[in-house]
Amino acid sequence: MSASTDSTTLPRRRDFMRPVRYVVRTPLLALHIALSLPLAVLSLNPWFAKIPIGRRRFDHVMISWWSGTMVRLFGFRIRRFGTPLPGAVMYVANHISWLDIELMHSQRAISFVAKSEIARWPLVGWLATRAGTIYHQRGNTHSMNSVMERVVERLRGGRPVGIFPEGGTGRGDEVRVFHARVFQAALDAEVPVQPVALRYGRDGRQDPAVPFARGEHFAGNFFRLLGNPSMDAEVHFLEPVQSTPDARRRMAEESRARIMAALGQVDTKKRRGVEE
Repeated sequence: MSASTDSTTLPRRRDFMRPVRYVVRTPLLALHIALSLPLAVLSLNPWFAKIPIGRRRFDHVMISWWSGTMVRLFGFRIRRFGTPLPGAVMYVANHISWLDIELMHSQRAISFVAKSEIARWPLVGWLATRAGTIYHQRGNTHSMNSVMERVVERLRGGRPVGIFPEGGTGRGDEVRVFHARVFQAALDAEVPVQPVALRYGRDGRQDPAVPFARGEHFAGNFFRLLGNPSMDAEVHFLEPVQSTPDARRRMAEESRARIMAALGQVDTKKRRGVEE
């Protein structure tokens, strides 16, 4: 989840309603944290986590509720298209913002692979760790090998895992290179891969004020999003890509192509769309 968007691309127009949004949203966000954090802690306790709530576990219900409320308090209207596959599945999505994890969590409790820096982020890192996030130290080959082993272990244990094959956040106007190596975990665990297309904006267009900009600190991005105008947060669960032996490059290409098609993007870099 490294930031890779150039902050110079962000809009410069004066937004006179931004102070009003801060006045309205900040106390609501504080209230949400104050009331729901104890419930989140309780739900992640092994003694309570597996209590059935309908067909779901208590901890999974709480993770989805907490995450969905968090996204909405930032002014987003969650719009889901398609249905997440049940059981063990590897979700692969394009990466725009730290909110991507919260948006997908609002639909299903998922163990994500994320950069190790997130563990140090206030509140978000604490919750991510207790929700089962698998941390990867970027640039460390040994770390990646260990991460892939843990991903396979969780998939074989029947748990879903979410991965961002781009390896970092983009501007949202194009899906960048997919690293095919991460798809080996789905092959080893013999589970399907479900592509997920994410977008934040209006009228089917990505808003340039949302992506995590290059060189931007988490706190700066957090408060910028908190003051942004209301918009849609779209999550598209697409047709799964079946895992077949010795086909991780094909799986990466097909996943990326389906996400781009769902977002209405034209692939101008087909030959450079996948990396090992």
